[in-house]
Amino acid sequence: MEAEFESNPLIDRLPTHLKQFIKPQDYADYTPINQAVWRYVMRKNVDYLSKVAHNSYLDGLKKTGLEVDNIPNMYGMNRILKEIGWAAVAVDGFIPPNAFMEFQAYNVLVIASDIRQLEHIEYTPAPDIIHEGAGHAPIIANPEYAEYLRRFGEIGCKAISSHKDYEMYEAIRLLSILKEAEGTPKPEIDAAEKAVEDLQNNMGVMSEMARIRNLHWWTVEYGLIGDLENPKIYGAGLLSSIGESAWCMTDAVKKIPYSIAAAEQSFDITKPQPQLFVTPDFAYLSQVLEEFANTMALRTGGLSSIQKLIDSNALGTIELSTGLQVSGVFKKVIEHEGKPIYIQTTGKTALSYREKELVGHGTITHAEGFGSPIGKLKGINIAIEDMSPRDLKAYNIYEAESVTLEFEGDVTVKGEIITGSRNLQGEIIIISFKNCTVTHGETVLFQPEWGIYDMAVGKKVVSAFSGPADVRSFDLITHVPSSKTIKAKKSDERSELEHLYKTVRNIREGNDTSASLKNIFYTVKIDHPKDWLLSLEIAELLKERNDTEIMQEVLIHLEKLKKTRPQVAQLITNGLELIFEKERVN
Repeated sequence: MEAEFESNPLIDRLPTHLKQFIKPQDYADYTPINQAVWRYVMRKNVDYLSKVAHNSYLDGLKKTGLEVDNIPNMYGMNRILKEIGWAAVAVDGFIPPNAFMEFQAYNVLVIASDIRQLEHIEYTPAPDIIHEGAGHAPIIANPEYAEYLRRFGEIGCKAISSHKDYEMYEAIRLLSILKEAEGTPKPEIDAAEKAVEDLQNNMGVMSEMARIRNLHWWTVEYGLIGDLENPKIYGAGLLSSIGESAWCMTDAVKKIPYSIAAAEQSFDITKPQPQLFVTPDFAYLSQVLEEFANTMALRTGGLSSIQKLIDSNALGTIELSTGLQVSGVFKKVIEHEGKPIYIQTTGKTALSYREKELVGHGTITHAEGFGSPIGKLKGINIAIEDMSPRDLKAYNIYEAESVTLEFEGDVTVKGEIITGSRNLQGEIIIISFKNCTVTHGETVLFQPEWGIYDMAVGKKVVSAFSGPADVRSFDLITHVPSSKTIKAKKSDERSELEHLYKTVRNIREGNDTSASLKNIFYTVKIDHPKDWLLSLEIAELLKERNDTEIMQEVLIHLEKLKKTRPQVAQLITNGLELIFEKERVN
């Protein structure tokens, strides 16, 4: 895998648990129809978005090496993205939200390398290279926005999920795959839509991850910028949707000033958005992000932050006031007067300091969980972490001393001190005991026959977040999606149509001078009567050649298609406008 991504060193520093989502982009898999879809969307976007998108969009297209005529090659993109401090990797459809945001924190753009079907050319619920490549990539060439995206990833990947969030991710991923796949039976789509709807109606209190995903949706994906009355587009979902980019500019879509309130506004990924949020500038996005981060357990700590981790039933970390970090699946917390006085994890647990696992305190040592009192000793104003060597000696907190430590809230630790570990500031962060008994009232929390007891030292929990403090402490290659994207079906009819698209492409590029556009058009008209895009491409070439003889037949055919296939009528109209634009302007 290393050789395939050598074009950008940012990818090399990704942790292993993120690399599991990367897949090679096999450029040969893109068919001539895929290339035509990309070209149609990009030609329309560059024409339309030059009027309604933020000015960073067109500048970014040039800086990121995106071409109108060709689906981007990831390796070529990486060589160019490296110049603006970013990289890109290919993935298979939706990946878990925490992973998606963590990629951003490493300045790596995640690109779903598949491309939408011709039938979904205006919009697809599934992420694809048009959405990711033509939507996200150009805007990150703006340094202010790129920093917002990186910072969002840095904060977002620490957001704590509920146990239902991953179910929702799987349900949405499956729905997007089924809706994008060719010929999916309607009952299957209906069942997938119902599963998403049922989960949406039964999510309970929104988790941090659900709320920050809302912020991501209403900014990175569907954001508008500027004046409320005349905003510009910068969200990738709008930049990559030729249908919704026009729809969002109408009065039918309500425009709302962007604020932290957007975190409470849920969205439906399968439908056009009825309202959008407008930020005055990119700097304000970062301001709201920091405002939201101040509400997260990452910054608030305390009892509620531990409870969020317990409710998530997933790997998370708490940080104590000494800087000691405990990473594991949190099972319970004992509280007293609104404060946590004892925490307990279950299964593999690791202790770290400043995101680095402490020697001798990895998951092998703490394979069955970890428990420790938190807070101050009863009747003593000074916390253990604040005690001087003289204070520690006075309270018998000293190596080889037998001691009974009574904490506020009736937690007692009784045993013989073996040793202690200190942080860089000289504060004690761990005290290890032998022959140790830990109780809460009459309840035994630890007993001597269980071995060495390592007690965390900290008067309060200052932070809690999703995932481990040190990513090397755990095997995180676990979130393999249960569903796979579905490739287009192959048939003789499809193969012939692909060949015709390829021939027209070769003609445009000057690689085929013998093929007859007239013969190709008649074949399409007779054998593939529902196809409309190739006839548009033929019309474009005829216009360039000033070949009026066949042009009239092509235009008549396209007009008939608009009547027999009203769902593509606007697409045909838009394509013809692009072809005859110069003539119209003159």
